[in-house]
Amino acid sequence: MFTTNIKIAEKYNYLDEKFAKAFTFLRRTDLAELAEGKYPIDGDIVVANVQEYTTKEWKDCKYETHENYFDIQYVISGEEKFGYERRENLKVSEEYDEVKDLTFYHDPEESGYVILREGDFIIVAPEDAHKPKPFVTAPGTVKKVVIKIKV
Repeated sequence: MFTTNIKIAEKYNYLDEKFAKAFTFLRRTDLAELAEGKYPIDGDIVVANVQEYTTKEWKDCKYETHENYFDIQYVISGEEKFGYERRENLKVSEEYDEVKDLTFYHDPEESGYVILREGDFIIVAPEDAHKPKPFVTAPGTVKKVVIKIKV
């Protein structure tokens, strides 16, 4: 699945070499064996971040965006309800943190989500607000790799 708005459909090249490197890493690496932490793929242009956490209630998770990086969020194990909404439809709750490349938002009245399970991934552009970590039916452990790709 790939989803975006027509206004930015041609803004980014999702077949660019940077994305190819990320997908090669996902296919050729024994992800289940990786410890939590950062794994440079191409300097600071493409970096994998392995995370493990317990999913939470929807209300306890926040929408976020990044200015300088795409995310490819790939579920190694577990499942989560991954929220998404266009940034332009949200109100900022925490201003942009340049060091973390992160802005947080209040929940809108309505938004979408997708269930991500083992082997699933989603690509999040800077214009896409996303809400990682909510549980599907009950809290559970998720192991995920988030590949950061410089815009």
